[in-house]
Amino acid sequence: MRKKTRLIHGGAGVDKTVGAMSPPIYQVSTFKQEGVGNFSYEYARTGNPTREALENLIADLEGGKRGFAFASGMAAISAVMDLFQTGDHIVVTDDVYGGTYRYMTKILNRRNIDVTFVDTSNLDEVKESIRPETKAIYIETPTNPLLKVSDIAALAAIAKASDLLFIVDNTFNTPYWQTPIELGANIVIHSATKYLGGHSDVVAGLVVVDDEELGEDIHFIQNGSGGVLAPHDSWLLMRGIRTLGVRMEEIESNTGKIVEYLVNHPQVGKVYYPGLPEHPNHDVHAKQSGGFGGMLSFTVASEKKALDVLNNVKYFTLAESLGAVESLISLPAKMTHASIPRERRLELGIEDGLIRVSVGLEDVEDLLEDLEQALK
Repeated sequence: MRKKTRLIHGGAGVDKTVGAMSPPIYQVSTFKQEGVGNFSYEYARTGNPTREALENLIADLEGGKRGFAFASGMAAISAVMDLFQTGDHIVVTDDVYGGTYRYMTKILNRRNIDVTFVDTSNLDEVKESIRPETKAIYIETPTNPLLKVSDIAALAAIAKASDLLFIVDNTFNTPYWQTPIELGANIVIHSATKYLGGHSDVVAGLVVVDDEELGEDIHFIQNGSGGVLAPHDSWLLMRGIRTLGVRMEEIESNTGKIVEYLVNHPQVGKVYYPGLPEHPNHDVHAKQSGGFGGMLSFTVASEKKALDVLNNVKYFTLAESLGAVESLISLPAKMTHASIPRERRLELGIEDGLIRVSVGLEDVEDLLEDLEQALK
């Protein structure tokens, strides 16, 4: 199946019991057993048919062996981090989502698991950061909020050579544009709250693995820690995924026109978008991904100017999150990345006047006019 077809017919497909085109919502906590140890489902934390349908679908879309659904993106990340033990070391993308940075520096460190943040778009830096106790390389590509691009296949080769797990957060590009497992990743993570759900109505996280044994490890953690996605949320997420292809294509079309406008605007400094030929590793992204996505960031002269823009837009909604049908706008330094110390933010390039935009499905002419009046 091609990608748009797989979004609709992937996973379990039509319900086998009654032929329902939409999977039933099994709003149930426990299941009748035919006898002791004789059951299809035991307890909803361990397995639920609605959640399982979603898990099969995301595994199919990412080209993995097994998928797992969690109550949030951070719950998914936390579950993957539970694979590691005291004394282990992980190499992580420096320009990483603020919640991930907070978890790794304020929670993971309590277990004496060490993390080194490096520019994973620089392969030499990654190689130099690997130690005898290193167990994994964890990347975002493109990153949040500077859209830095890392070479998935090249990093997979580095990880394999050192017998490391290779973990990719694929939230920004989604499996419609990018499938890291096909490029050598062992684990793919999604904040499914974003593009996969796509309608600002569900909070969820997904994990896909490339190996059955690794799948058993994640399932043990999922069942043991209990941060599973509820049946109704699983159903909402599947409904959102069915339209992912058409949404991503229209969003990218809108984004390209907005980027062109911003690049030529006298009050805009730098524009960060992988689709720009001058964007670092533009060619790498073009090679490993089918599209450039709907996320962009740009700078204005100061934090005050950025706040003026955010306070004056009408169709861009000032809000956390991204990837929805409505266009969202935010100030990373004060919102998504506020948990990162200012000195560290500036070192990474997250300026006080950096604005992040998640482009939605509104008429692009309205969005352009909105930016024009807000920048004035």
